[in-house]
Amino acid sequence: MVEPMTQTTAPRRTNRRGQATRDAMLDAALRALATGDVAAASANRIAKDAGATWGAVKYQFGDIDGLWAAVLQRTAERRGQLEPAHFARALTSTAAPEAPLSERVAAIIDVLFDGLSAPDSRAIETLRAALPRDGAELERLYPRTSAELQSWGRSWIEACQTAFADVDVDPERVREVASFIPGAMRGLVSERQLGSYYDLDLARRGLTGAIVTYLQHSRG
Repeated sequence: MVEPMTQTTAPRRTNRRGQATRDAMLDAALRALATGDVAAASANRIAKDAGATWGAVKYQFGDIDGLWAAVLQRTAERRGQLEPAHFARALTSTAAPEAPLSERVAAIIDVLFDGLSAPDSRAIETLRAALPRDGAELERLYPRTSAELQSWGRSWIEACQTAFADVDVDPERVREVASFIPGAMRGLVSERQLGSYYDLDLARRGLTGAIVTYLQHSRG
């Protein structure tokens, strides 16, 4: 379990040198978390890996809550997730602009299947495993981290709705599909990592087909 927030010092505004220090600390945090070791979600561990004291980390981020919120924002920036329209284009980048529904769904499935094994994704999974499961407790102990995670959910759903905005499907069904795709893809990625006995290409095609069929019948 990560240490709860112990003080409320606001993160400082940084100059160029301070920004470089801040970036180095964020990179150290992501590298540590990407190992998959839940113990890496430790203030002292991150400070040690960054070659700094915990006081120096607090100087940059205010507290552990500020650090985790900044880590989440860094990964969101890398994916273009802060701008839903850009994020939607990234999700369907392998499909033509006027591609049919099936190609767009397949593109999103492929992006997640590859992306969820990336170091940033592993880092976020490790952090989430160390944070409180209960939403109210998470918000109480780590309000900034909680707010960042909630913004992720909103931007993901908005990006999916944007990706299908010019297709004749029910936006509410798109919202439903967007809500379960990440969990479903984590299951397939886990199967790949464990060494699955299943044909995961077949599984991805089946999931794509099921989603397309559900969305196509949304106007029926």
